[in-house]
Amino acid sequence: MYAYIARRLLLMIPTLIGVLLINFAIVQFAPGGPVEQIMAQMQGTAELSTSRFTGVAADEVASESRGGRGLDPAFVAELEAQFGFDRPAHERFFKMLGDYARLDFGESFYRDQTVIALIADKLPVSISLGLWTLLFTYLISIPLGIRKAVRDGSAFDVWTSAVVIVGYAIPGFLFAILLIVLFAGGSYLDWFPLRGLVSDDWETLSWPMRIIDYLWHLVLPVLAMVIGGFAGLTMLTKNSFLEEINKQYVITARAKGVSDKRVLYGHVFRNAMLIVIAGFPAAFVGVLFTGALLIEVIFSLDGLGLLGFQSVVNRDYPVVFGSLFIFTLIGLVLNLLGDLMYVVVDPRIDFESREG
Repeated sequence: MYAYIARRLLLMIPTLIGVLLINFAIVQFAPGGPVEQIMAQMQGTAELSTSRFTGVAADEVASESRGGRGLDPAFVAELEAQFGFDRPAHERFFKMLGDYARLDFGESFYRDQTVIALIADKLPVSISLGLWTLLFTYLISIPLGIRKAVRDGSAFDVWTSAVVIVGYAIPGFLFAILLIVLFAGGSYLDWFPLRGLVSDDWETLSWPMRIIDYLWHLVLPVLAMVIGGFAGLTMLTKNSFLEEINKQYVITARAKGVSDKRVLYGHVFRNAMLIVIAGFPAAFVGVLFTGALLIEVIFSLDGLGLLGFQSVVNRDYPVVFGSLFIFTLIGLVLNLLGDLMYVVVDPRIDFESREG
């Protein structure tokens, strides 16, 4: 097992390099980079709000723009050097790899913060949403899926299937808007806050009230995310248990007089949960880094999803690639942990013998 873990960890290195290389190559063909955006702003407004990127005086460039003669080539070259675009693409890529090997992810083009500081600042919001969403999703979906499998074809299975279909049909962001209209002062009730993860006076509250205030702000966004995630996991659990229930070893155990409860939780549960556990890392990464984007926007939650979206729109490449590297690394580590969980649930699984 230790050799398998070591191989997986070593394979992460070429995987990370490949992911960065593909995205770096795509970015080279994307129009409207940071230099072009700043040039367009300066030519259109003749205001040097971007002078913090260079040492060029405001009146010099403003006179160029007002005169309609465009920007001074020397200034453009200085601007490109400031962003690092004065080097060939392959040099910039290898420099980025060297910096990342030293865990130096650079600074944002547009914010006076390092990439690590930005991610660390936004991470608590996304972790809060992701962990609470996964907790309630699994607490609802697994028992519901098992019950549906055990009572397959019954009235309970039919009406809960209708609920699952509704969960499939309604996107999380649309359900979030519905919750705001109904419960956040939209058109009916005003029970829950509309913005942020905590209230403005959170620092002045006592610790019990801080916890209540935090949970109070989480209710609507977490509920909106759970509605979009529980349906798929419920059906996955049901189908997995149905497949195991109909296998020969279950029929044999029942024929020997083993109780249904012992068959279900002593034999079926371990085997059926393997596929559910395998999907946990992907579900966690999806909720944590991508699934919460629209929810963060709707509820004004300043998390990683919103940070990544804004960075791509603004061509803030240090944040884009730094976030991509960190998120990919977390995803690879979680996938490895998912494989190790296979062994915890079913010790009969031996990855070493399979690879041999």
